[in-house]
Amino acid sequence: MKPSERLVQRALSGHAAIGLLIGAALYLVCLSGALAVLQEYLQRWEEPAAAEMASITPEAAQRALEGVMARQGWPTAHAFIHLPTEGLPRTVITTDNGAAYVDASGNYNAPEAHVWTEFILFLHYYLNLPQVWGLFVTGTLGVMLCAAAVTGVIAHPRIFRDAFRMRLRGRPQLSRSDLHNRFGVWLLPFIAALGFTGAILGLGELVFLSIAQERYQGDFEASYAPLFGSEPKADPRPVPMARADRALAWMAAHRPQHRVTYVTVEEPGTAGQRIQVLAEHDRRLIYGESYLFDSQGRYRGHVGLSDGPMGRQAIASIYKLHFGSFGGVPVALAYFAFGLALCAVISTGTTLWLMKRRSRGYPSPRLEALWSVTIWGSPLAFVLVYWLRVVMGNQAPLVPAFWGLLALGLTAAFVRPGGMTSPRLRAALGCALLATGAGHFALASAHPASSVMIDVSLALSGALLGLPALGRRKPDAPLDHRAFRFLNPRPGDAKERH
Repeated sequence: MKPSERLVQRALSGHAAIGLLIGAALYLVCLSGALAVLQEYLQRWEEPAAAEMASITPEAAQRALEGVMARQGWPTAHAFIHLPTEGLPRTVITTDNGAAYVDASGNYNAPEAHVWTEFILFLHYYLNLPQVWGLFVTGTLGVMLCAAAVTGVIAHPRIFRDAFRMRLRGRPQLSRSDLHNRFGVWLLPFIAALGFTGAILGLGELVFLSIAQERYQGDFEASYAPLFGSEPKADPRPVPMARADRALAWMAAHRPQHRVTYVTVEEPGTAGQRIQVLAEHDRRLIYGESYLFDSQGRYRGHVGLSDGPMGRQAIASIYKLHFGSFGGVPVALAYFAFGLALCAVISTGTTLWLMKRRSRGYPSPRLEALWSVTIWGSPLAFVLVYWLRVVMGNQAPLVPAFWGLLALGLTAAFVRPGGMTSPRLRAALGCALLATGAGHFALASAHPASSVMIDVSLALSGALLGLPALGRRKPDAPLDHRAFRFLNPRPGDAKERH
């Protein structure tokens, strides 16, 4: 059924309002989220010299756990063994006191310190805000992304007829309009899934915090127990380290079809310790099934993420659906490309609004410059803080540096908007990407295939992005207000409404 003129106009106004309200924050979350899809490959790229292996024996994993615990010398509430995976073929021992790589024999190799990758992840998870507030903001952005998708569909009555209408060589505003609309239509299932799962991941934890306060006297872990199993009873008496090797051997003998990715030892070195083994299930969206073992490595059951109540299975499937970690490299690359396309949708939406203002005789050079800095300055700041990490090491203040660079760019755009144009910023970003790809390859002590591909992609992207911008000298031509009829339709003019 064709929507009414009034409904379409109201949906278009609501769609524009949502974009203007959350555009900058949503762009940062989506840009960092596109990179977060490749987090294992980025961690490997950031730390190329760590020991790698396709697998590790249960005995070596136990030796690594005990060795790192003894090396750290401090008590911890949890100890984790990250086993080699396709994306990250390394063994990592993590406790509350730090993390370390080990070699295939279980011997200490080097400290884990992928601080730049962690910076990208935390920017996506929390926007570098305190955890509770950050989850609230990113979860709310997920809700509003869904709302933007709904209003965008309602505001576009010819959504299917125009699905493949692209005028990339037309006027700049027409090409941006088609890019915004076509990408928005093609990515609609992805946008809906991303917004919905992001809202659950962000706001869901606030729900569990409320449940903990209401029912469990503030015990956050207890609120999760109906879904993910309860914590073991604390018993601080010292005992030998839990036998994770026996648990891994049991999994190899009785569940060989499932790939083990994580081992968690809760309250290690105490009488209350317990082992959880997380194993992936092929052709399932759940992030894995948790198999429970006592301190001696005797099997005690599983949580039921794979065969429990449907609600539990659904909750366990949200993470993979949100980050695209369910189909190997092809799905990860598709999610990365879709994430960048969503960034283009967000970028062109606000750019069209600014063009519309200019065509009506209300130019906003400062707003245009501020938006250009947001779109092109944010990834440029990512690159610059990476090199700050290279120069200063693991102690580099990446979060203050990123937000400081972004604030500096925005201030410069406000004071002198003519100097912060999109072509100049694109050229700067292209040069930075090209230098980063070449520089990383030259400085890296090892060259895994995935890292080489990242270096090549950075260099090619930098060349493609920077050279056209450097060659552009003439400013954009004045905009023809007649080209904006599709953005500001007259009553009854349905032909060029959107």
